[in-house]
Amino acid sequence: MMAKQTTSDDFPTNDVILRVLRGETPAFESIVRRFERPLRAWLATQAPPAVDVDELAQRTFVAAYSKLGEFEQHSDFAAWLFTIARFQLKTELTRLRRVADYHARFAPDLLQRELDRRSSEPPELQQQRLDHLSDCLNLLAEHLRRYITWRYEDEIPLEEMATRSGRSVSAVKKQLWQLRRRLHECIESHMAAEGGAT
Repeated sequence: MMAKQTTSDDFPTNDVILRVLRGETPAFESIVRRFERPLRAWLATQAPPAVDVDELAQRTFVAAYSKLGEFEQHSDFAAWLFTIARFQLKTELTRLRRVADYHARFAPDLLQRELDRRSSEPPELQQQRLDHLSDCLNLLAEHLRRYITWRYEDEIPLEEMATRSGRSVSAVKKQLWQLRRRLHECIESHMAAEGGAT
């Protein structure tokens, strides 16, 4: 006879699921604690570097929680959970392929247009942008500004940045992308305000 799967709290998984379905939402935390490490480890072995494993694990647990009513009692919960994780990974890989395909087709042209536009700007406008960049950097919290300093002033590799910050390389890439977008929006906002004031 097969032993029941147990959570780290020593509750049988099926019993915990029944409690959650009866409205004891916090009981789901014991399931997360029981399966979080093996799920992340599996995702780390299956996902390419561009995928944020932590984010994908979180999405898997959210999806499992929302579909908990569909789980057949006394079947293998781990297998069911990992099937959801496999679907989440497949969905994310499809999304990344679409993004890569879009950039491969349109990014060179868009980049060239932006470079042409920037190179035709008068020097004083370029200096304005640099001044606003400095102002916008100062608006960032210190723990966020360090990512910009590490990457663009100290030229630290992403792997070392990940080690220093205790995050994955993909999480660091995502953080840098968000910061670049935030700085760009800040600069454009300042430029627009100055343009409107003149």
